[in-house]
Amino acid sequence: MHLSLYRKFRPQSFDEMVRQEHVVRILKNQIESGSIGHAYLFTGPRGTGKTTVARIFARAINCEAPVNGSPCGKCPTCLALRDGSLDVTEIDAASNNGVDQMRDLREKVQYPPVNGKYKVYIIDEVHMLTDSAFNALLKTLEEPPAHAVFILATTEPQKLPATILSRCMRLDFKLIPEEDLEKHLMRILDSIGKKYEREAVSAIARAGAGSDRDMLSIAEMCIAYSDALTYDGVTAVLGAADFHVTCGLVSALLKADTADAVERTEGILSEGKAVGVLVRNVLELLNQVLVAKTCASAEKLLSLPKELFREVKKLADAADGKAILRATEILAKTENELRYTASPRIVLETAIVRIATPAQDYDIDALLVRMNALEEELKAIKETGLPAVSSPAVSSPTTEAHGSEEVSKPAPAPETKPQAGDEEDFLPPPPEEPMFEEAYFSDGPTASPKREPEPPKAAEMRRPEPPVAPSAPVATAVQTPPPAPSAPAAAPPKDAMTAFGMFMRTLRKTCRNGVLVTICSDLEASFEGSLFVFYTDNETIFRSLKREEHVAVLKQALAQIGIAEFDVRKKGQPAEDGGIEQLKRDFKDYPIELK
Repeated sequence: MHLSLYRKFRPQSFDEMVRQEHVVRILKNQIESGSIGHAYLFTGPRGTGKTTVARIFARAINCEAPVNGSPCGKCPTCLALRDGSLDVTEIDAASNNGVDQMRDLREKVQYPPVNGKYKVYIIDEVHMLTDSAFNALLKTLEEPPAHAVFILATTEPQKLPATILSRCMRLDFKLIPEEDLEKHLMRILDSIGKKYEREAVSAIARAGAGSDRDMLSIAEMCIAYSDALTYDGVTAVLGAADFHVTCGLVSALLKADTADAVERTEGILSEGKAVGVLVRNVLELLNQVLVAKTCASAEKLLSLPKELFREVKKLADAADGKAILRATEILAKTENELRYTASPRIVLETAIVRIATPAQDYDIDALLVRMNALEEELKAIKETGLPAVSSPAVSSPTTEAHGSEEVSKPAPAPETKPQAGDEEDFLPPPPEEPMFEEAYFSDGPTASPKREPEPPKAAEMRRPEPPVAPSAPVATAVQTPPPAPSAPAAAPPKDAMTAFGMFMRTLRKTCRNGVLVTICSDLEASFEGSLFVFYTDNETIFRSLKREEHVAVLKQALAQIGIAEFDVRKKGQPAEDGGIEQLKRDFKDYPIELK
């Protein structure tokens, strides 16, 4: 009769166990010292050896001559237990979970063992017992006969009553590392004479997810698939999507190519792949890409064929780490949502679109991905070596070579007032000035900032002048003061809103004090006869605009749109200078004094 691999190669001694050294050491020491407990609780994930260790322990405590804590397998007691004996009873609590079964056990436990020293009861999946069954078992666990040993095995110890847990020695089994699973599987394959690829063994061990029994069940299917155990065969048995197709999907996701990602997803699903399987495949590949990006020994850790590892490494080098983490988190949530949805395909495609469009996502991870992308673009721009703007000579023209072209640059001409029709894009940026609060809103005259001369870079960014012929004499640049305000060239606008708009456009063209332009944009304006009045409710801004140098700038800008008289006032206060002047004009025959 054919036996499954996990039954045929079940360990018969503690030395054959795959890991679980901490459990084995405790049990061996108790056997050698003769201090056997009356109740044990074996907990841990499925397929980690709980029932196997319980059987070995049951034979070892009855063995007449234990070898290093393990049953010898040769004495009459070991032979009797191997063939089946009443001294070791296994109970499946999943199918015998009623109170009647536990009452029957309580009655039979009083009988002494037939062959060995102990009568062992192994109750598997003990968490399936009902409350009444637990109550029936409780008294026996509390005061068992001297010859009785109970071994309770479960994957969910939290479901056991506290009264049961407190009466047992608890031993926790751990998941088995992939490296140990690989070694165990290779020993089995060598013993049966099966040819295999190392990458195929690694893939089966990963699919086992720390469970030795699950790994051997998968290995048995792969062995039956082909004469030799290959990586492609294991992938086909597991029902995974083609590796290269999955790589294309992951590449489209990390590049934020929405159309390509959705198209590839549709193509994979149209081949009959289950949505859940595809999500797991993409998650596994994203994990491999993350390992390849962060670990120097990624090739050894992943144990992939060299060709496939090169694909993974290529994806890792081209991808952003935060984008990988964001895609993994979204798909992990999607995998959980698939359990409760009636439309898994729609849920998956929604997640794919969300991953591929970080610009439309407003969570912090999407913003980080977009910021990293911008930083990469800036870095690329710097690395391409855009031509830097150099300072022109002051007294003579210079010639700079850009590639194969030579550009003759004249000396800077004196500053002139911008003409009508000039675009704001060609205006120089404002010079570097002190901070807003320190420079422009200080009270005393000593805190006023000094106007620094125009930097050469700002002069260079103006509209280029016609090149100067080499033979023509070059005049030294002379810095002239700003021209005095001229008489109004046109009739002033009558509407205050229109006048304020024209004033702001003119101020942006003529004023290089960016802070002054900004604070003027928040002012309110109105006409009082021919007087144009600015209003503000901020005391600091009011004092700043009243300063002599700022008044001159405002007066020059207003003169260009035909307004000769203006005033700056604070809301809620009566007119000061402007009001007095108006009274003097209205009442010329009467002396007016300001007290």
